[in-house]
Amino acid sequence: MSEEKKNEAVEETAQEVTEEKEQKPEKTEKKKSKKDKAQEKVKELEEKLSDEKDKRLRLMAEYDNYRKRTSAEKQRIYDDATSKAVEELLPVADSITMAMQNTQDAPEEFRKGIELVGNQLKTCFEKLKVEAFCEVGDEFDPNLHNAVSKIESEDFEENQITAVFQKGYKLGDKIIRHAMVQVCG
Repeated sequence: MSEEKKNEAVEETAQEVTEEKEQKPEKTEKKKSKKDKAQEKVKELEEKLSDEKDKRLRLMAEYDNYRKRTSAEKQRIYDDATSKAVEELLPVADSITMAMQNTQDAPEEFRKGIELVGNQLKTCFEKLKVEAFCEVGDEFDPNLHNAVSKIESEDFEENQITAVFQKGYKLGDKIIRHAMVQVCG
């Protein structure tokens, strides 16, 4: 081979190497840009996943609040209905209580019958979680009692109940009927 051909071959090879070097940075730039695009895509997907998790947690919290609210509403409706039904039965309970107090002169069978009916009514109220309240000697509470008279007495302290004219009834914390009482003043 001649010297000229050798020089041409060397120049061609040098030119090819230079071109390859120039192309390599482009390839690495392309690789980097693909890497950047992939990282951006990953970040975007992570943000979407985070948003979806947040939405899911909020939905779960809303459902839990809804469940609690409807459960409390059902209980309130049940308590209101029970209160209304018991309120209608209270005059019967008062009559039975009065009859039991005034059966001293009545025949034994009659007294036992009245006591049996009174105990059945008391059992029904217990099943419905209805409680009678107010006894002589209790402290007067205007939230529970309705004072219809006031007397002076040495046997009782001030604001103490001296007589119960009508028992009070409550269902849980809800007052069905206030007790009618006489208070020492």
